[in-house]
Amino acid sequence: MLIDSHTHLESFARRGEVAPVLARARAAGVNQVVTVGTSTDDWDLYAGLEAAAPDGSVRHTAGLHPCSVDERWPDQVGQLEARWRSGPVPVALGECGLDRFHLPREPEAAARVFAWQEEAFAAQLAIARRLGCPVVVHSRGAFRECVARIDASGVDWARVVFHCFTEGAAEMAELTRRGGRGSFTGILTYKSAADVRAAARAQGLAGLMLETDAPYLTPVPLRGQPNEPAFLRHTAAYAAAEVFGVSLEELAAVTSANVRRWLAL
Repeated sequence: MLIDSHTHLESFARRGEVAPVLARARAAGVNQVVTVGTSTDDWDLYAGLEAAAPDGSVRHTAGLHPCSVDERWPDQVGQLEARWRSGPVPVALGECGLDRFHLPREPEAAARVFAWQEEAFAAQLAIARRLGCPVVVHSRGAFRECVARIDASGVDWARVVFHCFTEGAAEMAELTRRGGRGSFTGILTYKSAADVRAAARAQGLAGLMLETDAPYLTPVPLRGQPNEPAFLRHTAAYAAAEVFGVSLEELAAVTSANVRRWLAL
C-alpha cells in the first residue's frame, strides 16, 4: 500500500479523468494521493476532490508555487491562512519555495521576480509557523537560499520536506542534520541520476518518501507518456530493488508510515 505524497490532479480533473486515474492507482497498490496546490487556480478544485473522496484516498495541500509568483503574490498568500479555518483543511502548506530555472532571461526582470519569490516564500513560512503545519518546499537552483529562509523562519524542520529532491548526498546531509527530509520522484529511476540515488541512500530508507509529481517525471520504463499516481509503483519497485535492497512490501510500509507521520494523518 503506497502513498503518492506529491501529485497534481488538475489536468486529470479538467478532462474528467480523476475517477479512472484513482482506480488505476488503487489497482497498482497506491491507495492514497496528496494533490498539491500551486495557486488560487487549484486550491478550491483540490479541496473539492478531497471532499468527494470520503475514504481519505485524496488529501490536498494549498500554497503558492514560486513559478506562480508575480507582483500580485500578496493577495494570493493573504488568502491562504483562512483555508485552515474550514474544511476540508489542507494537510500541508505548499508547494512554496524558490525557482531559478524558470526566471525571465533579462537580468533585471529575473532579479525582480526572484525577489518576489523570496518575499512570498518568507510569508508562507510565517503562516506555516503560526499554523504548526507541514511544509512542501519547491527548490530548483536555489537550495542554499531555501535552507537559509527556513532556518530564519523558525518553522519546525521535522515538518519540512523538499519535494522532488534532485540534489546530492551533501545537500541531503544539510536537511537530515536539521531534521528535514527529501522526497523522491521517478528521477530516481533515470540512468543519469546517480547523485539522486546517492542522496536517497544518504537519507536512508527510514526517512524515505516517494512521489510522482504527476503528470511530470514519468519513471522508467514508462518515460514518454504522462505520469500518473499508478506509476509510483515503478519508482517504488526500482527503489526497493536497486537502491535499498529490500522487498517492495517493506519499502511500501516504511514510506507510507513516513508520509503519515510527516502529515500527522
